[in-house]
Amino acid sequence: MSDLLTRLAEVLPAEAVLTDPDLLDAHRHDEADLCDSGTPAVVVRPRTTGQVSDVLRIASELRVPVVPQGARTGLAGAANAVDGAIVLSTTAMTSILEIDPVNRTAVVQPGVVNAVLAAEVAGAGLRYPPDPGSWQTSTIGGNVATNAGGMCCVKYGVTAEYVLGLEVVLASGEVLRTGRRTAKGVAGYDLTRLFTGSEGTLGVITEVTLALRPPAEEALTLVAVFGSTAAAGEAVAAIAARGLSPSLLELLDRTHLRAIEAYRPMGLRTDARALLLAATDTGTRAAADLELVSDACIAAGAEEVFAATDAAEAAALLEARRLAHAAMERLAAETYPHGIGALIIDDVAVPRARLAELLDGVERIAERHGIPVGTVGHAGDGNMHPNIVVDRTDPAVLARGRAVFDEIMELGLALGGTCTGEHGVGLLKRDWLAREAGPVGMRVQRAIKDALDPAGLLNPGKIL
Repeated sequence: MSDLLTRLAEVLPAEAVLTDPDLLDAHRHDEADLCDSGTPAVVVRPRTTGQVSDVLRIASELRVPVVPQGARTGLAGAANAVDGAIVLSTTAMTSILEIDPVNRTAVVQPGVVNAVLAAEVAGAGLRYPPDPGSWQTSTIGGNVATNAGGMCCVKYGVTAEYVLGLEVVLASGEVLRTGRRTAKGVAGYDLTRLFTGSEGTLGVITEVTLALRPPAEEALTLVAVFGSTAAAGEAVAAIAARGLSPSLLELLDRTHLRAIEAYRPMGLRTDARALLLAATDTGTRAAADLELVSDACIAAGAEEVFAATDAAEAAALLEARRLAHAAMERLAAETYPHGIGALIIDDVAVPRARLAELLDGVERIAERHGIPVGTVGHAGDGNMHPNIVVDRTDPAVLARGRAVFDEIMELGLALGGTCTGEHGVGLLKRDWLAREAGPVGMRVQRAIKDALDPAGLLNPGKIL
């Protein structure tokens, strides 16, 4: 331990090496509840690629595990520390190095917050579309490491669609550059995609080259109220079948509607079983496209459909959706007070045509086990987040909650889906990745890990 701290002090300024017990405790885990975490030996906050390289070289020589962290907003335990590790926080690497309006690219360090980048590129007349729910606090490095999604993904795609190139420090301390800055490029294996979504298990991202887009047209928004979540799911399939491309298509069930209204009253329909929030941003066609979305919802059994009257009302509806996680955290705390309430958050994604079956199945599973479950998510791309409410101190309730989680996962895979649409594997879904990928897929993934990190020091225990 003393040797480690001495070596780190030789390559980092004093303020970048943190050993205060309270700070170490604060860096134990991300926002995923009920995932194992350890106490790191030290937290380092480098500012440059060279400093990251020095840290990894020292860790490799001393055989000390390294856990990369961003803002710790993840929901799968991918940033959880292990005992005795170096936590390498990228939150001090906050420079936007370049915004290029001609080539529509930005080059940033990994600690740049998503919302900060979005504002900066908007000032240059451009747009960075990926908008995870944590966009106001999560970092670009963390978004890339988990291949984060968001509400606009139904039309604009996930983070990987915008990552053109990376600078990555490998376990040995060597610096690798991947990708390109050109509009096209197919030279060699796509290493950029390999590191995107790798959750810090293959290297530490120190620079990201991102593609930008022109600003979107003003969106028009509607809300459709349904008597069942399955009917809302049928509406999603109908919207897709009609060839429509909404820029937003989100679902909130009754549990979430009531939790959000209790958290921040805004007049939501808390008697509804499900609500779809949809938007179109197709310029002169937006109003006509929104009308077609409305028709599809009515045909699927919507009890009421109404359009936002202005941009302020549309923004309020979007804000309600963004409050879902905080509202459910409060619901868990109120259901099981005195700090014993917890959420197990699923992240299953299924083909849109099977969404209604998933939603029906989640309700049956929750009812069978007697566990409160609220479902919210990106209905337009079939990615749902059942929130399972449990008492962390009651083994019987925890067991039932974990059974609900596992049965939802099993259902999602049976419907042709995946165990994680956007949160990543982390600690929470390792067993389910093995089931989804199969033995050959897992062997290939382990071979990649062994080739890049033969000592297994980078974010140990995650994904594989």
